[in-house]
Amino acid sequence: MAGRPTTIKRYLLNRTLLFSVIGFLLLLLVANQAYQSSIRENARQVAASVAENTFNSMYLIMSQGWTRDQLESFLAQLEAGSAGGSFHIGLYRGELVNERFGDIEQPTPDAALQQALHSGDIAAFDRGEHLRYLYPLNASENCLACHTNARPGDTLGVIEVGQDLSPQLGLANRNLLYYLLLLSPLPLLFAFWAVRRVSLHINDSVQHLSRSIEQVETLSDLSRMGEARRQFRFEEMNNIFGQVEQLADKLRNIAVDKDLLEFEIRLLEKFVITSEVVRDWREYVNVLMLDINRVLDIYTMFSIFKVDDELFDLEIFWLRPPSPRTRDMMERAVLARLRARDSFFSHSEFKLHHNMVQGGGEAVIELDARDIELQTKSLLVETPKIGGIVGIGVQADIVKDKTKVLVLESILSTLLNVVGSVKAIYKYTRDLEYYATRDPLTNLYNQRMFWELLEYELDRSRRHGYPVAMLLLDLDNFKSVNDGYGHASGDRLLTELSLLLKQQLGNGDVLARYGGDEFVIVLPEANLEQAGRVSERVLKALDGFVMEHEGGALKTTCSIGVGIYPDHADNAKELFMFVDNLMYRAKAQGKNRVSLPKEQDVADIFRDMSEKTQLVNQAIEQRTLLPVFQPIQPLAEGEPGAVEVLSRIRLADDSLMNAGEFIEIAESMGKVHLLDYIVMEKAFAQVRDTGYRGLLFINLSPRAVLVNDFLARVNALVVQYAMSPERVVFEITERDTVKSMALLEKFIRALKDAGFLLAIDDFGSGFSSFHYLKHLPIDFVKIEGEFIANMANDSRDMAFVSSITQLARQLEVKTVAEYVETEEVLALVRATGIDYAQGYHIGRPTPELASVMTRMG
Repeated sequence: MAGRPTTIKRYLLNRTLLFSVIGFLLLLLVANQAYQSSIRENARQVAASVAENTFNSMYLIMSQGWTRDQLESFLAQLEAGSAGGSFHIGLYRGELVNERFGDIEQPTPDAALQQALHSGDIAAFDRGEHLRYLYPLNASENCLACHTNARPGDTLGVIEVGQDLSPQLGLANRNLLYYLLLLSPLPLLFAFWAVRRVSLHINDSVQHLSRSIEQVETLSDLSRMGEARRQFRFEEMNNIFGQVEQLADKLRNIAVDKDLLEFEIRLLEKFVITSEVVRDWREYVNVLMLDINRVLDIYTMFSIFKVDDELFDLEIFWLRPPSPRTRDMMERAVLARLRARDSFFSHSEFKLHHNMVQGGGEAVIELDARDIELQTKSLLVETPKIGGIVGIGVQADIVKDKTKVLVLESILSTLLNVVGSVKAIYKYTRDLEYYATRDPLTNLYNQRMFWELLEYELDRSRRHGYPVAMLLLDLDNFKSVNDGYGHASGDRLLTELSLLLKQQLGNGDVLARYGGDEFVIVLPEANLEQAGRVSERVLKALDGFVMEHEGGALKTTCSIGVGIYPDHADNAKELFMFVDNLMYRAKAQGKNRVSLPKEQDVADIFRDMSEKTQLVNQAIEQRTLLPVFQPIQPLAEGEPGAVEVLSRIRLADDSLMNAGEFIEIAESMGKVHLLDYIVMEKAFAQVRDTGYRGLLFINLSPRAVLVNDFLARVNALVVQYAMSPERVVFEITERDTVKSMALLEKFIRALKDAGFLLAIDDFGSGFSSFHYLKHLPIDFVKIEGEFIANMANDSRDMAFVSSITQLARQLEVKTVAEYVETEEVLALVRATGIDYAQGYHIGRPTPELASVMTRMG
C-alpha cells in the first residue's frame, strides 16, 4: 500500500540526512580500520627493530666471551626492562645451546615458539590488542666457534617481543571520533544548501508548467502551450515540458469538443432501425444529413451497394441541388476513386442515383475540380458487407480539421453499419422467407411449406365450401437412374422435371417436393374431374420428356395418386395417407398411370387404413411385434461383431410388415415409443438365450426423447436380461430428431452417462449430422447409404465417403457403411478404411439371432 505523498524538498532533505548519517558511519568505520591497520603495522616494525637490536647486543657481548653469570644477568635485565611497560622481551634457548652450555631456568616454550625453533622463520601474531613477534636466532659461521655442536642455519634460540596495543588503539579511536564530530556539521550544511537550490529550481519549473496547463480551456488553447516556453536550469525539466507539448499536439489530433461530442451522441441516438427506416431508407439518410449539417458542413454523401457480381448501385445524396458541371465532375471523381482503389471494381458497372435533401429554392452547390478531388478522399470503400453495402463516404469542407474528420468518420462507420443492416434486414428477410419454404435443389416448396399451404387451402375450403384436390407423384424406377448414372445426374433430372411440372400447372396451384423423388400438387377449387385432367397432362408431359446425358438419353415416368377434400378425408394427414395409398395402387397396377379413387376404392382404402391402425394397435396391445436382426460385419482388426435390430409386424398370412408401413401410423397414435419397448425387450431376450456377445444397434424414435420414464424403463430391461449397457448402441438420425437441440443433448448425455453407446444414422444426409457430431458424445457414424451405393460410379460420392471416414478417424469415432449390396462396393468400403459394413451383400434381416450368429461365424 502506497504511503502519503510528500514534497520534493522534504523528500530530498530526508534522503540527504539519511545518506549523511550513513556516510558518516561508513567513514568512521573505514577510517578506524585504516588507522588501526597503520598502528598494527607500525607495531610490527617496532617489534622487528627491538628484536634485531636485542640480538645485536647479545652478539656483541657473546663475541667478547661471556660466562653463565653474565648470561643470566643479561636475561634478568631484559625481563626487568620490559616489566610494567607495553613491551615484553624474552629469550628462549634452543636444544643445541642447552646441550653445549647446560640448561637454564626458562618458561616452557608453547607451540608457536616450538614452531619458530623448528623452522627458523620469523613469525608475528596479531591477537586483538596484543602483538607477539618471534625472532629466531639462526647460527652463522661466526657462531660455530662457540657452538661447536651446531651447523650454519640451525636455530639456537628465539627472541620474543610482545607488545600491548590497547593504549595506542584507544587513543587513536578517541582522536578520530573527536575530529570527525567536529567536521560532521559541514556535510549537513552543504546538503541542506544543495537541496534548497534544487527545490527552488524544480518548484519554479513545476509552477510554470502548472500555469501553462491551467490556461488550457479549449482545444485551441492546446496550440498556445509552447508560446510561453523558456529554458529551465535542469535538462530533465526541459524534456518533461517538451513531452507535455507533444501530448498537447496529440490531444489536438484526437480530442473532441464537448459540443461536437454531444452532437455526435444525439445523432447516434437516431441510428435506430425501425420498420419505417427499412421501408424508406433514403428519406432516413436525408434527415440524418440535415442533422449532421448543423455542426459539420457536408455537401454530399455517398453509399455504394452491391446488387450483383459486377453491378453496383451508387447513391449520391446532395444537401442542395448541384450545378450540372458540379454534378458531372462529382460522378467522374467518385467513379475514378472507386475503380482506382481496388481491381475489384475495375470492370464493374454502376447505376447512379441522385437524391436531393433540400429543394430547388436553395442556392446550388458549385465546386471546382480541385475541391472535389480533395474531398472524395474521405470516401470509404470496403469489401462487400452485409446487405450488399460496399462503402459510404462524404464530400465536405472539413479536411483540415482533424477533430471533425475523426467525428465524421465515426459517424460514417456507424452509418455504414446502420444502412448495411437496413439492407441486410430487407435482403435476409426475403431470403429466409424463401429458403425456409423452398427445396434447395428444385426451388419448389419443401415438405414443411407443403403442409402449411395444404392446411391453409383446407381451411379456405371449409369456409367457402369448395373442394381441394391433391396429387402425389412418385417417379418410377428413379433409383436406377442414381445407381446407373450417379446422383449428379439424378439431381439434374429432378431439377428439369420440376421445371416441366411447373409448366403444367396454373398460377394458383401448389407444387412441392415432398422428398426424394416424390412430388405433391395441391389444386385449390378443383374437383376429381379437373384433378384427373391435370394428372393426365402431367403423365403426357413426362412421357415426352428426354434429358440428354453423356451416357445416353434419360427419361422417366411417374405414378400418381389423387384425392379430394372433403370427399375422401376430413383432415390433411388422412388426405395424404389416402392419396399415398392410391399412388402405391398405381405402382402395383404397372406404373406410369393415374389412380383415381372410385367408390369401391375409397371404401377399400379406408378399410385398409383402418385395418392398419387396428393392426398396429393390436400388435402393441398383444405384444406381437417382432425384432429382426441384420448383421453388421466388422472390417477392422479386433472390432466386435454387431447386428441392427429392426421392427416387423407379423400378418395373418405369416408375412412381415416393414416398419416403414406402420411407424407413421404408430407416431400418429402417439404410441411409437411403446413399439421401442416391446422390440427392445424381445431383442434382449434373444441375446440372453443365444449367448450373443456382440453389439446391438437399436433405432431411437424421437418420441423417446419426450417420454420422461424412457431411460428408467431401458435400464430396467438391461438389468432384467443381464445386458451390458456398453453393448447397446442407440441410433439417432437427423431426419427424425426433435426440434429442441438442448432437450436432445440432455437426453443423449443421460444415455451416455448410463453407459450406452450412440450412433448417428444416415450421416451426411444434412448439416445437422455434423452439428450432432460436434456437440454430442457420438461413438459411431453410419454413413448415408446413397453415398455408399454409388461409390463405384460417382467420384464425388467416393470423395464424400473418404472425407467422412477421415473426419471420424480424427475424432476417434467408428464408421459403418450402409447399403453394401455388391462385392465391388464392399471392396471399396474396406479400402477406404471403414470399420463396419451393413447391407444385403452382408446379410438380410432375419427374426432368428442364432442364424445371424452362425453366418457371422
